[in-house]
Amino acid sequence: MKPPGEIITAGRPTLLARVARAAVMLALAAAVLGAGVFAYDYLKRTRAEVPRRPAVERVWSVRTLPVVFTDHRPTLVTYGTATPSRRVDLRALVSGEIVSVSPDLREGGVVDAGEELLRIDEFDYQGARVEARANLAEALARLAEIEAKIALETDGLAAARTQLDIARRDLERVEKIVARGAVSEKTVDDRRMVEVQRAEAVTQRENQLAIERARADQQRAAIERLEWRVRQAERDVASTVLHAPFDAYVSNVTVQPGRLVGINDAVATLVDARSLDVRFVLTDAEFGRIADDAGSVVGRPVTVTWQVGETPRSFAATVERVTPQIEAARGGIEVFARIADADMKSAALLPRPGAFVEVAIEDKAYRDTAQVPATALYGTDTLFVVVDERLAPRRVEIVGRSGNDLLVRGDLAAGERVVVTRITEAGEGVKVRDEAAAPAGGNQ
Repeated sequence: MKPPGEIITAGRPTLLARVARAAVMLALAAAVLGAGVFAYDYLKRTRAEVPRRPAVERVWSVRTLPVVFTDHRPTLVTYGTATPSRRVDLRALVSGEIVSVSPDLREGGVVDAGEELLRIDEFDYQGARVEARANLAEALARLAEIEAKIALETDGLAAARTQLDIARRDLERVEKIVARGAVSEKTVDDRRMVEVQRAEAVTQRENQLAIERARADQQRAAIERLEWRVRQAERDVASTVLHAPFDAYVSNVTVQPGRLVGINDAVATLVDARSLDVRFVLTDAEFGRIADDAGSVVGRPVTVTWQVGETPRSFAATVERVTPQIEAARGGIEVFARIADADMKSAALLPRPGAFVEVAIEDKAYRDTAQVPATALYGTDTLFVVVDERLAPRRVEIVGRSGNDLLVRGDLAAGERVVVTRITEAGEGVKVRDEAAAPAGGNQ
């Protein structure tokens, strides 16, 4: 039996054995790596040479448009809403029971100017008119009576004045002969008494005539008041029938036969069917350009388009007014254009109030500019033209827009062909083929 120390030593490899084993493994790894490098180098040196294709310059197929300088007046397109040019809340002018209503006075109905819309019971108003006319006739008769008295008093005054003149002349004759003793003093006094009585009669006649004339003036004032009562009664009778003030659409109807209405009660709302306003907004810049070009925005023609389903309807309109103040929330200036249509049949096709519409208005005129598609612009100021089948850059200035097109001036010559096709490698000298000049069916 071996000692314990010898048993433990025999179960473990010695240090020398471990070193030898590691050396063998490193040698094997180095041999494998060397063999791989040798094989790669051998294969690389012995591979067959592959023939190279010569580099071919890419040619881009593009579309071009010729540069044409002319005057352009683009069309500004904006959007707005239709609003009624006239809107009336029809109200009862007298109170009473409604006895008849027009069949057109209903929600969404269309009424003609002057058409009878409803009738209120006029019995009481006819009675008031009869009474007013009777009172007026009575007052006129009383005035005639007073005027007759005035005529009578006028004649009586003339007679009294004549008698006074006779009495005065008689008194003068008696006074001349009393000194000769031909008549007594009593006779003179009698003549004076007669003259005084005649003068008093004249005064009474004059006062009575003044009184009658004052009564006549009072009666004429009463007649004028009664004439107004008659006109008021006649107007009340006429107001029992409501007529349409203009051709209109009807909404908010609140009446039916048999209903009692009071003065100023709402009956219906009428919207003018022959003319309509379109309310839209122009930016400060757009408003300024149009105003500078035409002198005023008011009177400018516009085209209004209402898209109804798949069928757009266009209407001619004219700018009629501009809002008196600018609302910051809208970011521009509100403009109102009037659509006018005298034909009721066509008026029925006008946009209804609240409709969303497209508005087209002419912008200012841009003199001597070229129009190119927006796709032709690279960056903010560069176009490319084709010169000897290669791209050449041109610097331009954008002066305006017309829909999706740009109005430009700059380093362009009339007749040059501007590239309108977007290509990713656009640059000076890039070779292109103009499709406009290529034969039909050609290949790139």
